[in-house]
Order: sequence, then structure tokens, then C-alpha cells
Amino acid sequence: MSYDIALKRIYQAIDDEDGARVLVDRLWPRGKRREGLALTDWYRDASPSPALRRQYHQQAISAEVFAARYRGELRDAPESLAPLMRHARQGRLTLLSAARNLEDSYLPILREAILQGLHSEDAEDLEPASPPCLAHRLTDGQAPEA
Repeated sequence: MSYDIALKRIYQAIDDEDGARVLVDRLWPRGKRREGLALTDWYRDASPSPALRRQYHQQAISAEVFAARYRGELRDAPESLAPLMRHARQGRLTLLSAARNLEDSYLPILREAILQGLHSEDAEDLEPASPPCLAHRLTDGQAPEA
């Protein structure tokens, strides 16, 4: 199945095509009132941890180290992606952030993790959940073999 996950700055205009609009920043964007954002949710749990965010903004770690650690945080807490995956299954999901340059932010990493989670769940749904049914033997009057 194909999923549509868009990235957008919170300061950009609201579009009818946005679908579920979810702010995934830990901090509330400056100068914005909740009423004017048409948010579906403000979901902090999938954003980088405060410690990781602080290290990156203080330039204590490189962008590559930040990305690797953030992927690790998402891998260690897969349940943090569940609400976002639910939104993506219902239609277009727009991940919102106050970051100036979205492509250099954590949002592409988050989108990738959500898509991997969705595709992983889809693959699990294709596998049989139980052994083959033995009902056809019961219809012949035979008891199933143990």
C-alpha cells in the first residue's frame, strides 16, 4: 500500500489537501496560537529527546551523529510511532515543524521511520496468523490428528 506523508513548516498556509495536520515539535512554535493552526494533534513523543535536541543545537554533535541517535531513539520506542501511523493509514498525513529547513531537520527521518513501520505491519498482515485450518477433516467425521 502507498502512504502519503508530507512535511510542512507550521508557518506555511493551511491547505485543504493537508489531511491530518500533526505538529511534531517538542516546543510550541513562537507567535502561533493553537486556534489558527487547524491541528489534528500536537504529538511530542516522536520528536527528538530534549537532550539530543540540545546537543545538536549547541553543535556538540554533527548532523550525522544526530540523525543516527534520533533513529536509535525511534527504534528503541516503536510505540511512539503508532499514533502517526494511524493517521497515515486514514489518508494524507502532514508532519508540521517550526524548523526553517525541513529537509535538513529530523522530519525526513521521522517520515522514513513511519513508512518503515507501516510497511512492516503490512508485511506481517500478509503472513498467516495460525496453522492451516483442519475443519475439512471434521466435516468427514474424522477427528483431527494430534
